[in-house]
Amino acid sequence: MIDVEVAVAAHATIGESPTWSASERALYWIDIKKPALHQYIPESEALRTWPLTSDVGAFAFCEDDSAIVALRHGIYHLDLSSGELDLLAPPPFDPRLFRFNEGICDRTGRFWVGVMFDPVAPAPAHQKGHLHSFTFQGGLRCEDDIAELHNGMAISEDGKQFFLSHSREGIIYRFDFDSALGGLGGRKDFAQIPTGIGLPDGAAIDREGCYWCALHGAGRLRRYTPDGNVDREIKLPVSKPTMCAFGGEDLDEMYVTSAAEGIDIAEEPLAGALLRFRPGVKGIARSCNTGAVAKMARVAKRRID
Repeated sequence: MIDVEVAVAAHATIGESPTWSASERALYWIDIKKPALHQYIPESEALRTWPLTSDVGAFAFCEDDSAIVALRHGIYHLDLSSGELDLLAPPPFDPRLFRFNEGICDRTGRFWVGVMFDPVAPAPAHQKGHLHSFTFQGGLRCEDDIAELHNGMAISEDGKQFFLSHSREGIIYRFDFDSALGGLGGRKDFAQIPTGIGLPDGAAIDREGCYWCALHGAGRLRRYTPDGNVDREIKLPVSKPTMCAFGGEDLDEMYVTSAAEGIDIAEEPLAGALLRFRPGVKGIARSCNTGAVAKMARVAKRRID
């Protein structure tokens, strides 16, 4: 029996991207629609928030006290000391139609970031957008994967496999991957979520090579074995889990963000909470180093200006 507890009753509109900082013993996450980066320190239960200027789809830590954040209006450098934002790359899409969604760093520090068709103005039929990658040296680069909604990014411990879901289609893909070359290789179907069981959302990989996936709308996590078979399901006290991540000093805890968007809080009072439980297996650390420091960010900003 898994005991799922509330770490933070955040009531996030769309909580996302939980990321453990080992050096700070802290869990970071974002709220996409009440745009902000949040920090939670379990030992003291201290909370800190950095407000952002538009919908935020993903973030990653830099080497110094800073981060890069993927906002609707571009990729920005965020100084965590001052809260100052500097534009690094403008959006590669019409921000009235699309926003960034989901992101992960590979072991070289390259930041992979997807897109979502999420119009804020009257729009034509649903459209698809490209996956992108970002480095401070090379800027924002268009990649060869197109989807209406990218999600579920995870990289195997040996760095040779890259997982990515096309949520609207209900498919989780596994790509051959070489972070040194910086490109996705051959693509294979890894798992498919039947219609009506929720959408495959954010994910994490454990030390046994299994892939944990939040099923948005289904109120559960699924653990898939390396060959794509369902191994376990964890029921959650929220209907819209958005992403899971391993945390804690030994990476033996799992944190889960969730969404309250479109939910009656009176009927689902924990919607939007940051949840925590012990899954019985340890995880692998997500690469959070973008391979650059604030000085490089300022150089990139000047190049854009």
